Formats: sequence, C-alpha cells, structure tokens
Amino acid sequence: MEIIGYTAAILIGVSLGLIGGGGSILTVPVLVYLFGIDAFLATEYSLFVVGISSLVGSVSYFKKRLVNFKMALVFGIPSVISIFLTRQYILPLIPEEVFQIQNFIITRNILLLLIFAALMILASYKMIKSNSSKESLESTGNNAYLAAGQGSIVGVLTGLVGAGGGFLIIPALVNLLKIPMKMAIGTSLVIISINSLIGFFSSVNHMKIEWKFLISITAIAIAGIIIGSQLSGKIDGKKLKPAFGWFILIMGIYIITKEIFL
Repeated sequence: MEIIGYTAAILIGVSLGLIGGGGSILTVPVLVYLFGIDAFLATEYSLFVVGISSLVGSVSYFKKRLVNFKMALVFGIPSVISIFLTRQYILPLIPEEVFQIQNFIITRNILLLLIFAALMILASYKMIKSNSSKESLESTGNNAYLAAGQGSIVGVLTGLVGAGGGFLIIPALVNLLKIPMKMAIGTSLVIISINSLIGFFSSVNHMKIEWKFLISITAIAIAGIIIGSQLSGKIDGKKLKPAFGWFILIMGIYIITKEIFL
C-alpha cells in the first residue's frame, strides 16, 4: 500500500504542474487510505505537501512570466485571512464525536472525510464540464470583488480539509478576472502555495508532525510537479481534465461509500 501511496504522490505533483489543480484533492485520501494517517492530521500534512510542491511548480511559470501577482493578491489575501480563521478558531471547535444516528456515530474524522468527498465530487463536475468561456485580458472591478469573495470561500475549504482549491481558483481567475488559461495555472500555483503554507504553519504547533515521512512525501510530489510543469508545454492540460475529473468522481463516491456503508 505504501508503494501505491508514493506512486500516487507523484501523480499529485504531475496534476498540479500540468493543470494547476486537482492533485491537492488527492492528497488527503492518499494519506488516510494508503498510509493510514488520521484524517485530522492528514489535512495538516496535505497543506505542507501541496504548499511546497505548488511553490516549486510556480517557479517555471514565473520564469515564463505566466504569474499575475496583482490578481494573486486580489484572490489570495481573502483566502489567507479565511484559512487563518478556520484553522485557528473553527477547526478546533469540531468535537471528536459530532453526532449519532442510531448506532452510527459521526466522528470528526468521518465528518472531514465526508466534506472532502463532497468537495471531490464538486471538483470532478467542474473538471468534466467543458469550459466554453473565451479568454480575455480585460477585467472589471465588480468581477474583482466576486473573485475576492470566492477567495474567501476557497480559504475556508483549504483550512478545513487541506485541499488547495485549484479547481475553484482557476475558473475564478479565467471567468471573473479574465486571465488567460496558462497564466491562470501559474497564478493558481502561487495562490495555492501561499494559502497552504500559511494554513500549515498557523496550526503546526498544536500537532505532532512526523517530519521524515512528511518531507519524503513532499519530495516525491515535487518531482511530480516538475514533470507536470515540463509536460505542460507539450500536453494540453484541458484535454486531460475530464479524464482526471472522472477519476476524482469515483474516488469521492468511494470515500462516501466506505465511511457510511462499509
């Protein structure tokens, strides 16, 4: 199972480098189901893995001038605030046993995994659905406010379940802020890296971290994101998105089935 887990870590990085998102949503399931890590701790680990690998992946886009830092701030600042508040004040309030339905107890871990599964299904829908919007370099003030609002939503989700939210960030950058797709991917990686690392370091003092394991997983994901970034110039990531979306959908359904019915 660990071999499969390390292989999956490469795919997480490849996805982030190739399509700017999606890979992070696999990190928590990989950590929980393949490495047997507690779901609550897995959200913390995920923030570090995704944050560091996205930071490395953004370098190649930065060199190609495919990062819009102004728009990264428009989207990123509300995200960072939301992540900090979520990790510091909302997440600690969730009890170990949330509620009970007859003999079935919904624990904090199960709740987080079910939220995560719902997020995966939403992500799969956005990946499978074709994006017919035209790319443009023009932006409006109202759209910038909408993007900032969506940034806040992404921040809450990132803080809660440890996912980078690239599947929400990229459509917002393209459709609301009118950034071309390739620049949106590079900008998304910068936003994801900042969000994830701030989320990780804002709560790392409250958890026992196995640094050797965490760094090894991160190093493998970084190798994957370097591969994905190189492939991005040769492969159209938009063509791979639907197939990856179906995979994410199957994973989301599996998590719900396993946690509720098995």
